[in-house]
Amino acid sequence: QQALLAIMAFLMGCAAMASMIISRAHSEGIELGGVGTAGPVGGLRAGGNQPKQPQSHPIIDRQLPALQPIPELRSQTKSAQPSVLDGVRILVAIASYDFAQFIHLEEVLDAYLDMCAAGAKVDVVVHETQPWSVALIDLLNTRLICHNPSPNAGFTVTVSLRSPSLRLNLVDCHRKLFYDRLDEYDVFIYSEDDLRVTPKTVMAYIYETTRVQQLVGGDLKRASEFNVGIVRYEYNFPPDVVITDKTRHASLNTTRVYWEHSWHPPIPKSVDFVPQPELSQHYVHMQNHHQGMFIATRDLLKAWRDKPGCNFDEIRQRPGMKDRPSQPTEGTQRVWMSSQMLHGGRHCNVQQVIPVDNFGQLNVLHLPNKNYRRVGKKGRLGGNKEGAKENEFSDGSEEFVGADPSLLSALYLHLEIKRALPIVVDDPPREYEGIHMVDDIERDGGFNRQSREYKRELEVRLKAFQDYVARGGVMLETDMIDER
Repeated sequence: QQALLAIMAFLMGCAAMASMIISRAHSEGIELGGVGTAGPVGGLRAGGNQPKQPQSHPIIDRQLPALQPIPELRSQTKSAQPSVLDGVRILVAIASYDFAQFIHLEEVLDAYLDMCAAGAKVDVVVHETQPWSVALIDLLNTRLICHNPSPNAGFTVTVSLRSPSLRLNLVDCHRKLFYDRLDEYDVFIYSEDDLRVTPKTVMAYIYETTRVQQLVGGDLKRASEFNVGIVRYEYNFPPDVVITDKTRHASLNTTRVYWEHSWHPPIPKSVDFVPQPELSQHYVHMQNHHQGMFIATRDLLKAWRDKPGCNFDEIRQRPGMKDRPSQPTEGTQRVWMSSQMLHGGRHCNVQQVIPVDNFGQLNVLHLPNKNYRRVGKKGRLGGNKEGAKENEFSDGSEEFVGADPSLLSALYLHLEIKRALPIVVDDPPREYEGIHMVDDIERDGGFNRQSREYKRELEVRLKAFQDYVARGGVMLETDMIDER
């Protein structure tokens, strides 16, 4: 009886194996008939028949011959490396005048750290006018550590101090930085300090830039006439309600909104298909092409530098009125440097392109989430309706009751933890690995007009930071001050 059970189990196993082989052969289009023999390399000849090609399963269901290489590229990328960003060298420049938007800058830096986790080598340069305290730098050093073990990945932050006299022209600093280091990086990102750029955004940019090049036939010069753009969004929370546990239902209909693009009908007044025929079926552009940032490859920066009438490497002032140059005609200096110089028809005239099929991945969150409340008549959309109230805005002179001071702040907790531990400085000190702060201030007339208090604080904080670095990133009790 045991022998009979063993024979039955063996036969059932053979049947199951045969069924699996037949199913696999059918899915791969291989005919089974007779005794199979090994065919040529790359195929299988079964029963003396010639190899049959596998059935085609196209990734996209429309006729786009020019896009056929794209799925192949995507497939090869997946098999060759763990991430599209693996080993990509990225230089980021952020304009952040002072601490007014530091709460947003913290989130921005976290997002760029995520790119290192995805495999990229990311160097961030923050152009700033206010020196950071050692305590703040020490806190951020505990956050901004990239644990990606790949030798191709990495993350650094450098605070490049500039004179407050630059004011609105702080946004110019990235241009020289990019062209000075043009051959050291693959991708360049300029951004204001309140835009959260994620790895998916950069991956989508790289993918779509390659796609555009393929659609124009591989012509690099022709491809440089386009650049993949960005669209900023916010969330339209009710402007007159503070969201608490009892009012959270007020956000039931809250969603992403493109406050800079609110003309109706949306097509073509806010968005339209690009006019170039080779791209018009796949890409749109925004009628208002202000982005607050831009992304570019090394080849594109070179092409825009050399393009007649563009000279993208040259820093220059935004256009102003003929009789009143102080009044801009095409946006402020930050609009000019981030968007208008590149996309303006009378300037570089590079066509902004945003993919129809990948539109959402080229969207970035505007962290202040305030601008949607100030567009339209009377300071808001819908303000032109009868009886609509004027939206009231602060003038900066108001005094506010802050949050309760007993709330535990990140910097305070960080310092309490440090105080509870012994201060140990290695001999010799270990090599410092963390945020660097460098003095790039030009001692010109503008700097000389700065207050004594500013100059004294600059000198004290730079000296404290240099000593902190010399100790290998170890704070002393004198550094443990709860201030930025």
